[in-house]
Amino acid sequence: MLWAAVGVAAFGFLVGLEIAARRYGQPGPITNQVEGLIFAPKPGPLYGGLALMMVVLTWRQRFIAAGVAIGIDVVFVLVRWAVDAKMTDGHFFGNGALWVMLGCAVIAVTRHTGRERVLLLKGVGLGLLLVAGRKAGDTWLFITSKSRPAVLDRYVATADHALGNPSWLVGRMVRAAGPIGTHLLHFVYAQLAVAAIVVALYQLRNVAVERCFPRHHLVRTFLVIGLLGPAIYMIFPVVGPVFAFGPGASGTGGAHWAVANIWPDTPPPISTPHPMPYDEITPRNCMPSLHTAWATAIFIHSRKGSRVLRFAGTFWLIATLSATLGFGYHYGVDLVAGAVFALTVEAALRSHDRGWDRPGIQLVIYGATVFAALLVSYRYLPMEMARHPRLFGPLLILAMGSVVYGYIRTTKLWEPAATPTRQSEPKPELSGVP
Repeated sequence: MLWAAVGVAAFGFLVGLEIAARRYGQPGPITNQVEGLIFAPKPGPLYGGLALMMVVLTWRQRFIAAGVAIGIDVVFVLVRWAVDAKMTDGHFFGNGALWVMLGCAVIAVTRHTGRERVLLLKGVGLGLLLVAGRKAGDTWLFITSKSRPAVLDRYVATADHALGNPSWLVGRMVRAAGPIGTHLLHFVYAQLAVAAIVVALYQLRNVAVERCFPRHHLVRTFLVIGLLGPAIYMIFPVVGPVFAFGPGASGTGGAHWAVANIWPDTPPPISTPHPMPYDEITPRNCMPSLHTAWATAIFIHSRKGSRVLRFAGTFWLIATLSATLGFGYHYGVDLVAGAVFALTVEAALRSHDRGWDRPGIQLVIYGATVFAALLVSYRYLPMEMARHPRLFGPLLILAMGSVVYGYIRTTKLWEPAATPTRQSEPKPELSGVP
């Protein structure tokens, strides 16, 4: 019943996005998904979804599924080459993964029964949810650019003075690091979903053997963050410093609509902020920083992995934070809000699995309150924050740190206590003969 309710809710949400996108003259996530059966899609999300689906299969079934997907893609590529079909952004394969996932859904309904049918359908649903989440996210971003003509970057940039304008500082550091550091950060920033899939596959590695999913895993947190985050974009539209304050010496950004060409060389002056108009192309996807939220979720879920996985999770978090600031995609206060947002979502999902005990409810309410207070302060107290950075800067870090502390403290209460091994008492030696 729970999975059926989730499926109905997800389908209703996709229909709503489809209708909203159609009003602006663009296809929505459902249309894009159907087109992926024939037209050349982005291969990454589809094969990532296929990899997640295959956690329910045996190794033999995995090889067959991967082989069929590759074979279908080879046929599609040959047909496109024969008819000289136009490719979009160099994408020429990926259909095979989608066809295999749909085929597994048909097999689950027609060939399996009971637990095996449910398990395979869960695997297919997990893979398709990842793909649909990507399509829905793209549609969300398109809607933000069309429905929010004015952005609040001046408010956020003013509030960011409380943290010392970290985007300007890190932007100059990245520029000084040269092309090697820049390419590395670009790779980390662009491949965040790949890192998430690696961690998720590690968490789900025993599903095929145990024939059931773990109670909580990274994919759930990743999808919920991606679902709720764009809704906040609609409330607090922000495009980012590289777009709102020009490309500076880096040569990127939206200089035509920018307030001034000062990023990352000169921090913006402190002045009374007001909404500013911006184009209808650039997504309003800064507040909160979902890249920070996702990287935080990856870091949390990698803590119980191997040493290599823990190191990779830490590296991905640090590199993602550096990239979001260094490329001018986010302000410092975006990152603070993103971290609080991720911890609150993670706490809510884990509390739901446990039955909403008192510590979980308190943590979720506290995290949501802190997150709301951050957004309100960025919107209505930016001048006070900029004029008193020694007060508001530590307060922002303290607010985020309190949520981190509350999450660590609460989740430790949820961990099963280690049962000490009972040692048998030494028996006295018997003397004499009975």
